Amino acid sequence: MSALDGKVAIVTGASSGIGYATAELFAAEGAAVVIGARRKDELDLLVARISASGGRAVALAGDVQDEDYARSLVKLAAREFGGLDIAFNNAATMGVLGGIAEMSRQNWTTTIETNLTGAFLGAKYQIPAMQVRGGGSLIFTSSFVGYTVGFPGTVAYAASKAGLIGMTQVLAGELGPLGIRVNALLPGGTDTEMARGMNNTEEAQAFVRSIHALKRLARPDEIARSALYLASDASSFTTGIALLADGGVSINRT
Repeated sequence: MSALDGKVAIVTGASSGIGYATAELFAAEGAAVVIGARRKDELDLLVARISASGGRAVALAGDVQDEDYARSLVKLAAREFGGLDIAFNNAATMGVLGGIAEMSRQNWTTTIETNLTGAFLGAKYQIPAMQVRGGGSLIFTSSFVGYTVGFPGTVAYAASKAGLIGMTQVLAGELGPLGIRVNALLPGGTDTEMARGMNNTEEAQAFVRSIHALKRLARPDEIARSALYLASDASSFTTGIALLADGGVSINRT
């Protein structure tokens, strides 16, 4: 029996990187997946890939800042697969990096609205659907940035990701009696399109590798396996945590 047999999951930010790898893994482990992101073509290709492997998936393109989109993803899960058990709220943006004195309010707002408000809106509609099923697993992608490490130039990103940990803790306390577990996943440096855009020279990439105890970046599928742990019954007594899957960047000093 696979880890997620009979489960229905929503995965946002699924057009690339960690979200893409997680949607593929959840489907391989037996879940029916509803995938979301802004880029429709990439989502359609992922649905085709999952279907070709014998999995079940549907896609809906949209922006997680839009409350109607959050509602529509949950409705799609109910209509196509009968309900919702798991939500991986993973969509994010780095925003424009730079010092606070030079940062525009628009950049701050867009980063917070995507990373933090988008997760709030997702949870707002996912939680009632999970209650109908008698419980579930709610997961937010946070980061070691703003938790154990403060990178200069990332103030909006760090604030949004730290906010997710606070939301995780409060919701875990509120929803535990309902059988809904809530956890935050904190990846380290991961070889994704977004990370390569931030570190776009070999020198920058070498530096990021060097600050991890493992002296490398994660592959997206490695982070997906940590998401699978939080989604599955393997973590049935785990709620309210900030799970570091960070290659030792938080403890490394060499």
